[in-house]
Amino acid sequence: MDQLRGLETLPLSGAGTVTTVGFFDGVHLGHRAVLDRTVTVARERGVRSVAVTFDRHPREILTPGSEPRLLTTVERKARLIGQSGIDVLIVLEFTEAFSRWPAERFVSEVLVEGLRAEHCVMGANFTFGHRAAGNVQLLIDTGPSHGFTAERVDLIELDGRRISSSSVRDALAAGDLEWPRAALGRRFVIDGTVVSGAGRGHGLGFPTANLQTWPRLLLPGRGIYAGRVEVAGAAHVAAISVGTNPTFGVEPLHVESYLLDFDENVVGQEMAVELWAYLRDEVRFGSPAELSAAIGEDVRRTRELVSGS
Repeated sequence: MDQLRGLETLPLSGAGTVTTVGFFDGVHLGHRAVLDRTVTVARERGVRSVAVTFDRHPREILTPGSEPRLLTTVERKARLIGQSGIDVLIVLEFTEAFSRWPAERFVSEVLVEGLRAEHCVMGANFTFGHRAAGNVQLLIDTGPSHGFTAERVDLIELDGRRISSSSVRDALAAGDLEWPRAALGRRFVIDGTVVSGAGRGHGLGFPTANLQTWPRLLLPGRGIYAGRVEVAGAAHVAAISVGTNPTFGVEPLHVESYLLDFDENVVGQEMAVELWAYLRDEVRFGSPAELSAAIGEDVRRTRELVSGS
């Protein structure tokens, strides 16, 4: 998949495209349906499939302070979109100036002139342009006058529950991993860089890798989790804490992982933390010894839940 960034990379060269546009946070099964349909139609027509997304949530510009924390970094979102078979991904910067574009300008300058769209595939709730004046029906109705057709992909439900990025966020905030796994079609992953911590883990007998995450990224509900991490090109079973270290006083919410049967320095390296199961609430212990004993039990349960899977 080719990846381009910014309006300045347009227009695309070559023949027409089948195009989809969306924020695609989490790239859940509903997003995958849109992407898969885009790829299918493009292959039927013998043209490239194109996905357009944005570098930040539109509400970060439109209603600052109300924007949600995100399920994926831009980099992971790009990798997930690439797995659908999309040929070209374009990441646009969502600025205040861009937010004021009339819907008609987006159609003419991006879809028609920039992407040479001959067909557009959009999710049912897709809107665009200033004050969200544009929607899928507008594309269906006016597309032929611009030389393209358009279609709507309906929203998806699973066991009677609508799949959406917000429903996944709500579940994660409550420590629920089952709905995110079902809605995403995979386990939830937190990406970041390993940084030096306070070093208390060494004293407890369980040295941890502390994760520095993108400020816009969602962290799940506080608690202890079992899972796996990928770092330095390898996967490791890990007991994972999302919390504030209350036994030692209140710290900012953060993620730290004890990698089972692993004792190498990975500070400065990229790490992906995949959550498998919620083990228990984060609590304040009366002493470091009590905390160490609890971690030992967390590690035992993690080994049991993850190592044999």
